Amino acid sequence: MKNKISSSVSRIDTPEKTGGKASYIADIKLEGMLHAKTLRSERARARIKAINCPNLPEGYFIIDRQDIPGKNSVKMLIDDQPFFADGIVNYIGEPILLAVGPEKETVNWIIENTEVEYEDILPIFSVDEAKDPAKPPIFQKNNIFAEYEIRKGNPEKAFEGSHRVFEKEYRTGYQEHIYLEPQGVIGTYDDGRVTVYGSMQCPYYVKTALIHGLGWNEDMIRVVQTTTGGAFGGKEDYPSIIAGHAVFAALKTNRPVRLVFDRAEDIQSTTKRHPSIIKIKTALDSKGTIIGMNVDITLDGGAYCGLSPVVLQRAMFVSTGAYNIPNVLVRGKVLATNNVPSGAFRGFGAPQAIFAIEMHLNSLAENLKMDPLDLKKKYLLKKGDPTVTGGKLREDVKMPRMISLLEDISGYRKKKASFHKKNARDLRGIGISLFLHGCAFTGSGERDKIKAKVKLRKEDDGKVSILVSNVDMGQGPQTTLRKIVSKILGIPFSQVLYDNPDTDRVPDSGPTVASRTVMIVGYLLSRAAEKLKTEGKTEVTEEYIQPPYIEWDQENFIGDAYPVYSWGANAVEVSIDPDTYEIKVESVWGVYDVGTPIDEQIVYGQIEGGISQGLGYATIEVMESREGGLMQRSMTDYIIASSVDFPGAEKRLIENYYDYGPFGAKCAGELPFVGVAPALAAAVQNAIGVPIEKLPVTPEYLLEAAEGGN
Repeated sequence: MKNKISSSVSRIDTPEKTGGKASYIADIKLEGMLHAKTLRSERARARIKAINCPNLPEGYFIIDRQDIPGKNSVKMLIDDQPFFADGIVNYIGEPILLAVGPEKETVNWIIENTEVEYEDILPIFSVDEAKDPAKPPIFQKNNIFAEYEIRKGNPEKAFEGSHRVFEKEYRTGYQEHIYLEPQGVIGTYDDGRVTVYGSMQCPYYVKTALIHGLGWNEDMIRVVQTTTGGAFGGKEDYPSIIAGHAVFAALKTNRPVRLVFDRAEDIQSTTKRHPSIIKIKTALDSKGTIIGMNVDITLDGGAYCGLSPVVLQRAMFVSTGAYNIPNVLVRGKVLATNNVPSGAFRGFGAPQAIFAIEMHLNSLAENLKMDPLDLKKKYLLKKGDPTVTGGKLREDVKMPRMISLLEDISGYRKKKASFHKKNARDLRGIGISLFLHGCAFTGSGERDKIKAKVKLRKEDDGKVSILVSNVDMGQGPQTTLRKIVSKILGIPFSQVLYDNPDTDRVPDSGPTVASRTVMIVGYLLSRAAEKLKTEGKTEVTEEYIQPPYIEWDQENFIGDAYPVYSWGANAVEVSIDPDTYEIKVESVWGVYDVGTPIDEQIVYGQIEGGISQGLGYATIEVMESREGGLMQRSMTDYIIASSVDFPGAEKRLIENYYDYGPFGAKCAGELPFVGVAPALAAAVQNAIGVPIEKLPVTPEYLLEAAEGGN
């Protein structure tokens, strides 16, 4: 039986086209569609000795590694993760097989009654255990997915000549995305081609993974993004796995197959923010001036490599924050464990590193009997300074103006002085963080790996279509990209069309990640629109050209890690219950440089969302793993911020035109998340008078810290 459904869902309607009602993947119903459910490992590390399935009713199927026509590995940086477990499982929740059939209840019954016989292998549950040679390695011989080093100046000489060394260790935990819509895809097979419809960030990532898993020519594979209810990085690489599952099932059954997770399955099996351990040593001269810094970053990559190497790179590239430290040595590694794989999450390694450097300077300032803000202002990066990788800051750095404005709107100095005089039961504090975020892919990644391409096309009715692979997952490109094109062409906003990406229609303009959509893709569209306006063509293609000033040595991490940076400054005021140590966020302030905002309302929305998500990361989003199993499996026990948890933020934008962004725009999506957690932690440190060196800052941690167990 061939299903005749491809044309009927070739263009998924957007909310604008349906009067505000969007069709998500769980809403789409195709003729003859089957449902799928995944059998997942219940062991953190084991050999599969046998799988015993119940007798299948007619019309029901099992899909496993034997049903993969190509390679049983998900195409990513290192192809180490299988679509289905191949004899060994490496984390609790790893997919082993699918049950597929017409009725959900029966499919669930098959999974519930399938038994797996395991032979346990000694597992690794922490980065410390990953270094233990007595334990069988998960990945190669040393359990290291990636290991790098960055040098600036002469750090050895700085430490040899130092008067004293200030040293601290900082830790951060897991964070779960909790996007509104769980992971979901539909796979179809028709006339020798497969099509995947899905909630995703990167259609061409999925297509590349399917080419690898099917062993087919790219012309036989089509990927369509459906309306996506949130992602935050969690739908960057993970949809490639379940797209493969749905397609392999569609091939075997010759029917459309839908695979949609419930919340518990989504939390249990999908990627998380990397837990981190960051050690910072600072060399000081006899006057207390910083002359050198050593930073050691260790990330828990979980069972498979995924995107961990580039997450580590970004963490390392911002390891000294918004500061010019003359002599620096940064070492970083990602280790393999039998925990759930870690992956992309808003900020992509920067939140962990920025937390560490901000809290380190806070504690150093208190050790030197200085206000933390005064210490940080001494070392601020400015135009012409080298970054930690030796890149040059070519744009104006408006941080002094931003700090001045932040001090004014927050009342930082006055409040800090008054809180210093508080009594023992009036635990109130205020803290400030300063931070930056590198825009787009690192180094020459945009030029050498992404090679973005965009198209604009005049339609027969006079409207203009934007043809890009970048998706709207709630961050607003349906507005911003259309505004860019309509402005340049001088046509009404409504005359610019931007459908959900379909790889049969759109070129590969790169993934919707790294805060690159407006700055990189929007700039390409602005150039394409200029050509469309002046050259009289009906279709224009524009390809990425790297700004001529970028110099980057990828092998040694020397040069311009990013083409430009966005900048931010946060202040947070908290009160703390002296009996329960519960934190109440009283006020939040933020000042940001994102270049020239294309749409201020959208940017302010990103700021509000980033602040809320960052405060949740800093306080209430507790996720713990016990022997490889996550303790929090629902939105009842994994708590995220709601509108009643945190106050609205008072926020300001400082314009700073960027020549290679559309109308001067830089990146905005990740920046608001990056700095808010250390500002809150600094406020808590100010309130209770002891160093805060771990996220999230829970009441239990505060009680331990206050009693000297920190």
